[in-house]
Amino acid sequence: MKKRTLVFNAPFVLGFSFACVAVLVVGIFTQGKSSELLFLVYRAPLDDPFTYPRFLLHVLGHANWTHLVGNISYILLLGPMLEERYGAKKLMLLMVITALISGIVNFIFFPEAALCGASGVVFAFILLTSFTSFKNGGIPVTVILVAILYLGQQVYEGIFTADDVSQLSHIIGGLVGAAAGYAWNRK
Repeated sequence: MKKRTLVFNAPFVLGFSFACVAVLVVGIFTQGKSSELLFLVYRAPLDDPFTYPRFLLHVLGHANWTHLVGNISYILLLGPMLEERYGAKKLMLLMVITALISGIVNFIFFPEAALCGASGVVFAFILLTSFTSFKNGGIPVTVILVAILYLGQQVYEGIFTADDVSQLSHIIGGLVGAAAGYAWNRK
């Protein structure tokens, strides 16, 4: 009988997921103080030294377990395939760009809202995944359909629903994922 072992098939994706869990657990123990300090983007003074790291770190913070599980499920589903195809450095770049753009946009245009969570990264992964069959300069129909369904839904919900979900972060993530998918697969 062959011995079975656990294989860390996507170290970057797993590390990111574990970091998100750790941030939430620490946030629970600190009654949200650690999240407010480092893992939420909100309008803060520009001379606050924690304002700038929040533009990136907010993707690690989540409001609760439901929020975390919703995002991490997609990341664990799509991430290993993306990490295998593009590598950890490109995925990190994708996450950093998504976090930075959505963090800055939220800071500038939504002063009354606090932003946290990896849903922008999830949407970047979804659109990037749809480019995996990108060949010979043609645009796969799946890319168009995914963009219409996911981004169209976010535009609709952003206009017609009032909730605590940042559809703009989803749209930004989707656009970053689509741009990366096109750039990384056009050759």
